[in-house]
Amino acid sequence: MASYVIGDVQGCYAELMQLIDKIQFNPDSDKLIFTGDLVNRGPQSLEVLRFVKSLGKSAKVVLGNHDLYLLAIAYGYLPTAKKDTLNPILEAEDKNELIQWLRQQLFLYSHKKHLITHAGIPPIWSLKKAKRLGLELEFVLQTDMCFQLFMSNLFGNEPDLWQDNLEAVNRWRCIANYFTRMRLCDQNGRLDFSFKGELNNKPDHLDAWFNIPNAKIDAKYTLVFGHWAALNGVSNNPRCIAIDTGCVWGGKLSAYCIDTQEIHQVDAINLIKEIE
Repeated sequence: MASYVIGDVQGCYAELMQLIDKIQFNPDSDKLIFTGDLVNRGPQSLEVLRFVKSLGKSAKVVLGNHDLYLLAIAYGYLPTAKKDTLNPILEAEDKNELIQWLRQQLFLYSHKKHLITHAGIPPIWSLKKAKRLGLELEFVLQTDMCFQLFMSNLFGNEPDLWQDNLEAVNRWRCIANYFTRMRLCDQNGRLDFSFKGELNNKPDHLDAWFNIPNAKIDAKYTLVFGHWAALNGVSNNPRCIAIDTGCVWGGKLSAYCIDTQEIHQVDAINLIKEIE
């Protein structure tokens, strides 16, 4: 009965199948937890969605920025871009089922003293607050009126600092940006969205969210996150496991076994040149 956290798949279905085989995944007893960005850039996003959906209760998904982007496109709030690889989903006979399923997924999942999100948990939030705000945003996705308002105002870098008195779209966008886009922030938790590179090249006045102490989350918890391929799986923080190892950019697809703390990997088959 093993539990594995799998990093950003981004449409790399062939590598996912290799990884599933390598860890000898048994859907009757094991659990797969995906750190989001199931789709886009890679060649087989449709197959990835269908497979993960087919796993039922054997899989948990926390949503990433590319997954939210797909929702906005699917409902007509954003156009596709040239580098997107989402058309097979948008043209699929089961598109509506897949999109509805995606809307039911999570932003934070807690399992065996591990907290799994796409980008992380900001150092200014307690675990109680992170869970509450995750549930709030999940409610937004699952409630048509709120969902439409959120999707029509999804992307933007403001507000870049959490305040408890934020309301409606600004509040939802800020929550989503912390859960799905965060990399660097300042000591007060103010986000920076311009940096995507290796940590040793960061601006001096900013740091990785996981390097800023958060006494509000008990040390018994380990945080597992994806999103930041340029880290190449290295956070240098034993409490924070970076599991996006850039498969879609020619790196590896990784699975972290919660029970043994071992990391299993397969090499990328395809190479997409632009890292983000």
